[in-house]
Amino acid sequence: MGEVFAGRYELVDPIGRGGAGAVWRAWDHRRRRYVAAKVLLQSDAHTLLRFVREQALRIDHPHVLAPASWAADDDKVLFTMDLVAGGSLAHVIGDYGPLPPRFVCVLLDQLLSGLATVHAEGVVHRDIKPANILLDVTGTGRPHLRLSDFGISMRKGEPRLTETDYVVGTPGYFAPEQLLGAEPDFTADLFGVGLVGLYLLQGRKPDSRALVEHFVTHGTPAAPEGIPEPLWQVLAGLLQPDPQARFRTATGARKALSAAVEMLPEPRADEAPVEIRDQLGPLPSGFGPEGPTGPTDTAAPTTPAETPAGATPAAPGPTPAPGPAPAPAPTPTAPGLAPAPVSLPVPPQQQPPQPHYQPQHPLSPGAAPYAAPYAAHQAAPAPTVAPMPSPSETGSFHLPPPVAHPIPSFEQAPTSAVPYEQAPTHPYTARPVQVPEQQHAPSAPGAAPVRRPGPPPKVTVPVLLLALICFAVGFWALAQT
Repeated sequence: MGEVFAGRYELVDPIGRGGAGAVWRAWDHRRRRYVAAKVLLQSDAHTLLRFVREQALRIDHPHVLAPASWAADDDKVLFTMDLVAGGSLAHVIGDYGPLPPRFVCVLLDQLLSGLATVHAEGVVHRDIKPANILLDVTGTGRPHLRLSDFGISMRKGEPRLTETDYVVGTPGYFAPEQLLGAEPDFTADLFGVGLVGLYLLQGRKPDSRALVEHFVTHGTPAAPEGIPEPLWQVLAGLLQPDPQARFRTATGARKALSAAVEMLPEPRADEAPVEIRDQLGPLPSGFGPEGPTGPTDTAAPTTPAETPAGATPAAPGPTPAPGPAPAPAPTPTAPGLAPAPVSLPVPPQQQPPQPHYQPQHPLSPGAAPYAAPYAAHQAAPAPTVAPMPSPSETGSFHLPPPVAHPIPSFEQAPTSAVPYEQAPTHPYTARPVQVPEQQHAPSAPGAAPVRRPGPPPKVTVPVLLLALICFAVGFWALAQT
């Protein structure tokens, strides 16, 4: 089976290769379908920035093949898109040579339609060429074109990732202003569309340098052999060396093309139809139309997002009781965590009683941080406790139910036996020295009264003198009445 990337995309076989990455046919385990996956080969800063730009492009158009999703796994990154099996325009030219003018007009109309949407998003493709224009498998029916590979595209106004002395693109499909270091513009893409049209009508790569020199020196040339004059006028408007004399928008070029089609001659009766066939070939062994057929398909991990809505996970079956077994293997810990200690089995007659869970304090000497929660899974299970469940698919652990422990006491329990009625004092009650009255029990009948000390003389004498004066004043007041 192929390599499973990020737990979801299983690489099947390579179907293409570019300057920055390889394109694979891959099986999407989540959506259960085949997709095209572009795997980044380099990891330098410029390539990563271009990858971020390309995977962030989201354009929904029937004639644009934009990235649909992306994933990262260690030092590799990829993004996926729809799988287009009909090959590129280069495959069609390799099979049939020059194509009929009406067939070419259908392809150019679809290309300009997709390019108009791309330009409406403010994106300049910068690499319009036959290899980047793919076809769906339609047989002898109407072709369906998809514009792909936005690896060097950029939005107008974004900073360039190359120096001004360098030109990015495919040699032979540069617009003249690109060679002069001009900022990327929509008209440069339209020049590439004109070159693609010549390629389809002539069956060979056009000489763009000689064509531009002829336009500059002699003006617009006559229509080449085999190209109808109405169609050539549209292509000449796309191939003007001066961007100001060129079609300004893809929509304008599309309207001119639609008018030219009405003036084209009808196809000949002996004209063979163009068939778009499957160019990817059969699937390798271990894969079928419904995905992998080997054990990888059944053992593929199911992420939470893959679980159908409303489905209830199956309950785990009964776990057999543990029997005598050799020393358990250490459970792998998460990256960055110290390995938990492993306890060797002790014979039952010599095994001391141990608590179910004894974590170490993370700051105590010799204790690894965060290793305590995993210690309970390393110790040998007691005979009366069911074995711990295995780690889940996401790497987490199921903790056992909490064990009730006695509440710690703040004082040491009394060692001498006391009557049931005289329970030890609760830790939160006040001590006798704080409340003196509580340390004297009621006296027994017939016992001599306990003599309590009175106030000191320094307090008693002034109080008695003050009381005597008050008594005299009161007596004198009564005598006057």
